[in-house]
Parts: sequence; structure tokens; C-alpha cells
Amino acid sequence: MSDIRDLGVRAAELDARDELAGLRKQFVLDTVSDHAADAAGVYLDGNSLGALPANVSGQVEDVVRRQWGELRIRSWDESGWWTAPERIGDRIAPLVGAAPGQIVVGDSTSVNVFKAVVAAVRMAHSADGGAGRDEILVDATTFPTDGYIAASAARMTGCALRPVTPAQVPAALNDRTAAVLLNHVDYRTGRLHDLPALTAAVHAAGSYVVWDLCHSAGALPVGLDEHGVDLAVGCTYKYLNGGPGAPAYLYVRSDLQDRFDSPLPGWNSHAEPFGMRGDFEPAAGALRGRVGTPDILSMLALEAALEVWDGVSIEAVRAKSLALTDFFLECVGAYVGEGRVESVTPVAHAERGSQVALRCEGAGEVMKALIERGVVGDFRHPDVLRFGFTPLYVGFADVERAARVLGEVLAQVPGEVLEEGLPEGAA
Repeated sequence: MSDIRDLGVRAAELDARDELAGLRKQFVLDTVSDHAADAAGVYLDGNSLGALPANVSGQVEDVVRRQWGELRIRSWDESGWWTAPERIGDRIAPLVGAAPGQIVVGDSTSVNVFKAVVAAVRMAHSADGGAGRDEILVDATTFPTDGYIAASAARMTGCALRPVTPAQVPAALNDRTAAVLLNHVDYRTGRLHDLPALTAAVHAAGSYVVWDLCHSAGALPVGLDEHGVDLAVGCTYKYLNGGPGAPAYLYVRSDLQDRFDSPLPGWNSHAEPFGMRGDFEPAAGALRGRVGTPDILSMLALEAALEVWDGVSIEAVRAKSLALTDFFLECVGAYVGEGRVESVTPVAHAERGSQVALRCEGAGEVMKALIERGVVGDFRHPDVLRFGFTPLYVGFADVERAARVLGEVLAQVPGEVLEEGLPEGAA
């Protein structure tokens, strides 16, 4: 067990050596004066909503006052509004390991999941011998909406829906499998699934894979191109810090783009959007993923937020993420009474995203107490405390402080030692 007296010193030393520490000043975060000195603005909920990059407010004001207020309709051309979905997609591309021209930004994650899953089934059906592919596999531990969307896509395409855990996918694949929808990181436990191996297994079965990157993009290398991923979707308001309700994105691998048949064709995805023709002719490339008029205010806020990534290596982000989560688990072990919490996040780096999930009796009330003391994480039913670590602005002193306050809160709350086990559906 770590010496409690040394943890604060070690945190300071780790922060002094942190090559990403300078990025913190580019975000709007609490100061010591905002909270008690022992819990000064520890924000560990970037896996739900990223902090505000400091440059966004001024750029959004320019969009509202000048581009909309003065230029008005001219801004579609003069301010680049029309090309924003693909331009911002190219800004996101390096963060998920994609070459330019394969990502389009717009709509919500749910809408993009629907587009991708239906398009994947249609590609499977159009392939030679694909007529018998009438089954969709979906991650049984997925965020609920992905499951709802997959079920709707199955009804629409005449497929059966088969929920399986990611570990069960290789054995579940067969010549009936049309498409597989998987999460890169489990939203409850923080478990990182093996994208390269699972993608290869899906392809070996002649099927198409759709990856949900909501809890991995901006936190760790993804390697979409390197691993031959077919389709991927993700939100931008977590580790990409795009703001509440920021538009999501859709990745379509370049060699599949001429076969991508969106179930939501719109005038923005037409080859001649201003031709106003009655027949639909899809645009070339990733633009097929567009639907309607881009949501410019939130989209350009996202574009401004992405500027903090200029010159930042995703590999350096991953290294710091693992160091932060390792240190947090060590501090929790030192500060929290034995048996009061149980980590359901894998210890192995290869299986860990950028969050730590702890089982805790009375987790909802415990999280309320933490937030009152300035340590902000979140709670997931029935008994999970989630702490997300955004390496761009979270430091090691934050980690030590959060674990120490957790220990103090639990010491004041009566509780029983947890029985072993995972939350329902977690793996």
C-alpha cells in the first residue's frame, strides 16, 4: 500500500513532468477560490461533458454578431458555413486515425448510428451471396440508445437482432451476419474492447462493422484506417470538448463510399443540392452522410474547440490517461477503507479506456457529497461512481485530491463491505 504522506508530493512531481500540463490554461476551469481548498475544482466528468475551451466564447460571438448578424446569408459562402461538415470532419480525422475525406460532421450520434447500421446491412445485402445475411449483432452492454437504434434498423431491413457481449462476437458470427454494432469503450465500466481483433473477425465472416467511438475519440488512439474499420460514429461533447449537444460525426471508409446507401437521404447529401430535383442522386464521398441544413452555431463552436488539439499527439494523451488512471487507483487504495469500493474498470492497460468506475454502496448519495465538495464525477445505476480523466486538463494533483476526498466522504458515511460482482450487464 502507498504511503499516504507521499502521494501529494508524488502528484506534484508528476505534474511538473507532465508535457501536456500547459494545455490546462486553454480551458475554463474552477479555481481554488471556487471551492474549499482541499477540493478545488476537480472536474472528472469529461466523459459526459468536456470542459469549455477558453477560445470558444469569442469565436461563437463572432459567428453570431458578424457572420450571422452582419453577413447573414452571405456567410454560407464567405464564412464557409456550407463546407463546415466535411472541413470539421477533417479536423477530427487525425484524432481517430483517419485520412481526410472520410468523416462528415452533423446530426446526433443516434442518427448517425441509424445511418451506419442500415447502410452496413444494405451493403451486405448488395454483395454477392448477401441475400441470406439477415442478422444484426449488437453489443449487449451498449449504451441503451444504440440498442434501440439497432432494433429499429433490424425491423426496417428485415433482420433479426442478436445481442451479444463483445467477447462473444467471434463465436456468434456466421454466414447470416450482415452487420455488427460495437462500442469501443463500455460507458459504465470503462472497459476498452479490442477493435483490431474484433474488426478482423467481422471481416473474416464477410460482414460489416460499425464502431461507436463516443468514449474513446480524443482519449486514445483508434486507428480507423489502420485496422480497416468500415463505419464509425461518435459524439464530440466528451473528450473532444465540443459543448452540450455538439454535432456528432460519421466515418465512411473511402473504398466503401460509393456503396454507402444512407436511409436518410436529404438535400444536403444530393449531388446537386441546389438543383432541387425530384430524384435523388447521392453526392460523392463522405458527403453522402449529410442530411439537412448544418447546425452552424454548435458546429462552429466545435470547430473552435478543436483548436486546442493543434500540435497535440494522441499517443501522448493516451500515455497520460493511463498514468492518471493508474495513479487514481493507487490513491483510492490508499485513502479509501478496504471493501468500501470495488473497481470494475480493468487493470490491464490494453483493456482500459480513460475512466475509472467504482462500485460503491449508496453511490448516488456519495456522488452528491463529492460534488458538494467540488469533486465532480457522475453516477450510473445501480451502484457505480464514474470518474472520467481528460488528459488535456486533468492533472495528477486533481487525481490525488479526488481520491482523498472520496476517502473522507466514505469515512463519514456508514456502509457495508461490498460483495464481489459487477453491475448487471457489465463485462
